[in-house]
Amino acid sequence: MAPTPTTTVTFTSTLCFNPHNPFKTAHISPPKLPFPLSPIASLSLKIGALKSRNVSPFKRYNRFSCNCTFTASTNTNYEFSDGYTEVELRLPLGDQEVQSRDIFVDADGTSLFVRIQSSGLPVTLIETNALFDRIKPAETIWYIDDDQLVINLKKQDPDLKWPDIMESWESLTAGAMQLLKGASIYIVGDSTEINQRVARELAVGLGYTPLDTKELLEAVAQQTIDSLVLAEGSDSVAESESTILESLSSHVRTVVSTLGEKRGAAARTDKWQHLYAGFTVWVSQTEAIDEDSAKEEAKRNVQDGSLGYSKADVVVKLQGWDAAHAKNVAQASLSVLKQLILSDRKLPDKKSLYIRFGCRGDWPNIQPPGGFDPSSEAASPA
Repeated sequence: MAPTPTTTVTFTSTLCFNPHNPFKTAHISPPKLPFPLSPIASLSLKIGALKSRNVSPFKRYNRFSCNCTFTASTNTNYEFSDGYTEVELRLPLGDQEVQSRDIFVDADGTSLFVRIQSSGLPVTLIETNALFDRIKPAETIWYIDDDQLVINLKKQDPDLKWPDIMESWESLTAGAMQLLKGASIYIVGDSTEINQRVARELAVGLGYTPLDTKELLEAVAQQTIDSLVLAEGSDSVAESESTILESLSSHVRTVVSTLGEKRGAAARTDKWQHLYAGFTVWVSQTEAIDEDSAKEEAKRNVQDGSLGYSKADVVVKLQGWDAAHAKNVAQASLSVLKQLILSDRKLPDKKSLYIRFGCRGDWPNIQPPGGFDPSSEAASPA
């Protein structure tokens, strides 16, 4: 059996938490190839005679690991279905007779590797360490059903619907809808251009409305941001953007790109009142050469707190920038947002409550009506 053509891509990601201001970071280098298109997913569930059954050997999975390298070899020739507590993957074996001893299946937390021996040669059917979410590797079962290899993977979170087996751009955008619950996303950072391009990709992927505070501000002022800064100063521009953010804070299903170059509201620690209404992503360029240094840099940035950006929910560290890779940055941003929400499924509801209570600046310690005291420690933003 000839091996099925595949496309392989690699990128690196660094994830970390801060106990005082929970956040995640992603450190990515633009890949040489674009991220793969989503494999064709089928919701049909075939039930055939059980010919053979085996359980793969597994390594111990440490789910608190911070450093990850995501690789995916995409085989579009498979069927996938989500059965609530488990997901099923069906891979065609072709016309050749394959015995169970010729099959190797290895699953480890968020990874899956499947290989067969065909005509004496090893053929990889699928390889990824970026499954859509965590599985229970010790409960993985596989068997041969006619000309297909059937793999059943037990989900750690049965309430999370898997759009596909792997965390691709398409599966992320489909799966994010159930997690975000309509909450908006704000892209902040030092580059207006990067903010705009990443926000646009996210809006298109999610089916959200793209909004750009630079365009809105220039339309109202009828002059460019550069002219506004020269005429009125950066503080005035930041105040004007803050007014625009206030009007946008009650909107749902939007992706908002904000001003960069430290001119806007997001760069100022006292202008975040309305940014807390949605999930914020700080896209930050770095000269770090590896994941560990990028993670440490992100921690220092947040702990320093001198820039408003440090209040963001997640941080994405970029090693260089190429507009052609804006979609890759959007994918990394959505990936860490997904993991943040999965760590606290109540976050979207809290954002909604914050909006309904008037975005008074008491995030994340939201106070009931009449009990908000902006001067109290409990009411101050984290």
